[in-house]
Amino acid sequence: MELMRVSFVFAAIFALFAALVLPAINAQSQAPAPAPTSDGVAIDQGIAYVLMFAALILTYLIH
Repeated sequence: MELMRVSFVFAAIFALFAALVLPAINAQSQAPAPAPTSDGVAIDQGIAYVLMFAALILTYLIH
């Protein structure tokens, strides 16, 4: 009977250890998000739209 109690206690301790420690073995940290970068394409496109609108207004006023 004493051997059965020791086995049960050992199994309970091992199960607790397995539940707490073993999932952390396969854990991986996520890669950090890349820093936001601006290559100037949006700014250039915005300037182009403004110039095209100005050209459209100028053409309308001349005719």
